[in-house]
Amino acid sequence: MTVAQSILVIDDEPDVCQFVCLAADGVGLHCVTTTTADAFLNALTPETALILLDLLMPDVDGIELLRILGQRKCKAPIVLMSGVGRRLMETTKELADALGLSIVGHLQKPFRLAPLEKILREFAQPRGAVAPTPKANVAISDTELKTAIEEDQFLLHYQPQIDLASSEVIGVEALVRWEQPGNGLVFPDAFIARLEAIGLIDQLGFLVASRGAAEFHQFFRTNGTSPTLSLNVSSSSLLDLKLPETLLSLVERYLLRPEDIIIEVTEHALVNDLSRTLDVLIRLRMKRFQISIDDFGTGYAMMQQLRHIPATEIKIDRSFVRNMHVSSSDRVVVEKTIEIGHELGMTVIAEGVETEEQLASLRTLRCDLGQGYLFSRPLAPAQLTMWLTDYPTRPHA
Repeated sequence: MTVAQSILVIDDEPDVCQFVCLAADGVGLHCVTTTTADAFLNALTPETALILLDLLMPDVDGIELLRILGQRKCKAPIVLMSGVGRRLMETTKELADALGLSIVGHLQKPFRLAPLEKILREFAQPRGAVAPTPKANVAISDTELKTAIEEDQFLLHYQPQIDLASSEVIGVEALVRWEQPGNGLVFPDAFIARLEAIGLIDQLGFLVASRGAAEFHQFFRTNGTSPTLSLNVSSSSLLDLKLPETLLSLVERYLLRPEDIIIEVTEHALVNDLSRTLDVLIRLRMKRFQISIDDFGTGYAMMQQLRHIPATEIKIDRSFVRNMHVSSSDRVVVEKTIEIGHELGMTVIAEGVETEEQLASLRTLRCDLGQGYLFSRPLAPAQLTMWLTDYPTRPHA
């Protein structure tokens, strides 16, 4: 027998509690309602699967409860309910993020049944089996990392990039994974910083570029297309004055064109020894490589610097795309980044596109390209080849 997932509601108005409870029952969710902070905290268990929390309450308000939930390291997703203004709700979400909490939606009081049911149905719908994901938190020694570099234990997955106007595949981004013996695939979050600390990040960069060039040549020749290949370059590599020549030699070896290779650099990397970095970037552009500013809006690049960076592309960070429909501030960042990019003659790509709603808004704002789970997860080369073969036959929004 399958037990219905449990949601926990706190609101000092019993009528609201009853309203939520009836809606939850209608979509097959078990609902526990409380009207005081003590009752809420007593009812909260590790099995609580969703919390609906009112911000404005007479004894202990919702902000205080969020603080307590943060202290308890609560993992349950939270939906905020309140009559406070939109900006205050957005600031509350920022606070929750800082506390390590997951806000998955908000209901502006007085709310109707339809938006409540939408949230509950999305939560209640069965989750299909997903492929194993790489591990981020594993114990790794420096010796293991050195061996991984020496034995080239790394592989690449590729995430397609889509032209939002035509729905055509125009490129892929190469994303490194470590196939650690006995531990499976490991996310880069677990090893990139460590490789930088022990001085091996440049070696990894060369392995990634070499494998990417070889595989890119292979599967795109097979499919008869010629998109771009995006490669991430570390801040350390950007200080290597030989980088332009090294990359040119590499692409020529695999019969690629430099203009089909996009070198992705972070905003943070642009402020490290700016004169040396500009030296490398300018010569990369002179050799016809493209330059992308990755995770734009999250780093330290100032507009004055942006004017002088010879970039051909700006990537809007996924955090702004994810929240653009719940945060007016994030939507403004997305809109203005697109405007700035176009004014400077750059292509603008949005990362983390996951919903049709996001896609429609990005098209309305005239964003050029999109990348994210709505189109495809990062794929191993064989999977990408099959995906590219099937993609033209799929319906595109």
